[in-house]
Parts: sequence; structure tokens; C-alpha cells
Amino acid sequence: MGNLRSVSKALERVGLNAVVTSDPALIADGAGMVLPGVGAFADCMRNLDGSGLVSPVLDFIASGRPFLGICLGLQLLFTEGFEFGRHEGLGVIPGTVVRFEGEAFEGEGKLKVPHMGWNRVRWAQDGPPFSAVEDDSYFYFVHSYYVVPDDEQDAAGITDYGIDFVSAVRRDNIIATQFHPEKSQAVGLRLLTSFGEMVTSWDS
Repeated sequence: MGNLRSVSKALERVGLNAVVTSDPALIADGAGMVLPGVGAFADCMRNLDGSGLVSPVLDFIASGRPFLGICLGLQLLFTEGFEFGRHEGLGVIPGTVVRFEGEAFEGEGKLKVPHMGWNRVRWAQDGPPFSAVEDDSYFYFVHSYYVVPDDEQDAAGITDYGIDFVSAVRRDNIIATQFHPEKSQAVGLRLLTSFGEMVTSWDS
């Protein structure tokens, strides 16, 4: 849903052969997968299910090949989301997806929701692709909901927006970001380049 072309163009720019597809056979043959998305959690899960893509995505992740989720593609990895009700996610990473709320988002001088624009990410994990980008670099965000992993060790990036929230995760071969690397100029391209090197290394 949403930002497929901008993501594929960014991947092509860093030298990857990006194919936009909903064909399970092509997905199964890929050396790496990127699951982007913008919009509502439940709508996207319905689209994946209705297109017969839930099992191919889960099978790809289980294969151990590099996987990158972006924005909604991060949120869908979690157990459940609470956007307009409670909805099941892919359940790959235990945890929930919740809306920004609390004192920072209420009253005079409140922070706006959605969280939109440039913000810093501080890394909570070492190793690629995050090690390709300096700590406290700025990335571009557009979201009203954020992930809360059950296991804090899954958190790879932290961002302050009224609260400290998890803005990137890594678990085994799964990498996912709340921010949009494809919209984050040079730092985003460095992160995608590093992810591409992981894909190339796997493929070789």
C-alpha cells in the first residue's frame, strides 16, 4: 500500500534489482525482501491476506534471507495493532502497535499526531545496516502509531517524540524501520546500500 514506487526507485539507485510484485513464486525466488506500506494496519493486513501473500511473506522470513520492513511494513510484523480496534498482525515479532497519546499530546503546546518530518534516531544495536549510519542521524517519519516490542532486545533504534519510542527493530534476519529510508536522502540511501550488501552476501 502506498509507497512502492519510491521504495523501488531508491533500491535501484543503490544498485539493487528491485522488482515490485505480488507473485508468490517471484517472492520465493528473491534474495531479499522489502515490505513497505503506508495507511491503516487492518486494511493492509486484509490486502495481504486477500492477495494470498501472508504465507509467502512468512515463508520468506522463515528462510533466513534479509528482510526489510518500512513504516507499516514494520508495524505489520507485530502480534497486534490497535488502529480503529484490535487487529492481528503477522505475529513475527511479539508486541503491539499503539497510538501516540498522553500528556505530551494534549493541551497547549501539544505535539501533533501524526508525527511527521525529520527526527533523530539513536541506535540501540550494532551491526549492519544500522552501523552504516551515524548515531543520532535524522530520518523522515510519517506515522500516528508506533511499535512496542515485548522483548526490548528487538529494539534497534530509539526516537524521542514526547516519549522515547522504538523507531527500528532487528531480530535475526528481520530489519524494520518506522522511518522512511527512501525519503531520508543520503542517510537513507546509506542504510539501503548496507541492506543491499546483506542481500548480495546472502545471494552469493
